[in-house]
Amino acid sequence: MFDKPYTSTARWSARLASFALVLFLTAALAHRYLALETVAFLWVLGLVGLLALVALGAAVSGLLALWEHGGNGAGRLVFAMILAALTLAPFGVGLWRLIDYPRLADIATDLVEPPRFRAAAILRDPRANAIGPINGIQAALIEDSYPQVDGRRYPLAPDRVLETIQDLMARRGWAIIERRGNWQQDREVTIEALAGSYLLRLPADVAVRITDEGETTFVDMRSASHFGAHDLGDNALRIMRFLADLDAMVAADAAPG
Repeated sequence: MFDKPYTSTARWSARLASFALVLFLTAALAHRYLALETVAFLWVLGLVGLLALVALGAAVSGLLALWEHGGNGAGRLVFAMILAALTLAPFGVGLWRLIDYPRLADIATDLVEPPRFRAAAILRDPRANAIGPINGIQAALIEDSYPQVDGRRYPLAPDRVLETIQDLMARRGWAIIERRGNWQQDREVTIEALAGSYLLRLPADVAVRITDEGETTFVDMRSASHFGAHDLGDNALRIMRFLADLDAMVAADAAPG
């Protein structure tokens, strides 16, 4: 007499979990390849998380009912739980990073005079975070949380370093939106580019400043997320990875032979 409701719960919880997973994958691919705008994608992510939670809760409830009263549909309920858990796994990682990383969305190697965004301030979606200065509280938080985020000094001419930076941006698929300054008139050249997070391609603006010091060239970098007050550590990781790759490329360029 109890078989039918449990079978029904198993059926719709599995369908709901499947739909949530397919919706997540479809939206993620669409956003990554620019077929879905970021604000719409964030709304879809919220819906996906809600659907997956409902599916998981229903599956767990159904299994508990089967344990108490018996019936059919255990396999489908377990299947629904697995699908829901897979869908919720990225949200779990995000929650962990939300707790573990500081609440920041704009990171720079130079906290006194960070590289300036000019084109990004004009081109950003009006719904995105406003670009502003890094205040004292944020600077202290960056310094305490990310001591490894620091500028680089290279024993190469600034034009060679600039060329390497542009090559590295191209390899990453970052779109350069502005270049300011020239070596004939200025000691500094700044490049602004549009970057994205590794998997979901959530947008961020990047500014890299190259300073001619005469015998050496100094590089500072800044990365700021478009949406959200918390970047989940993405901007600091972007800077560290970029500068680590730049270190390797400059070392290879400077090597004899």
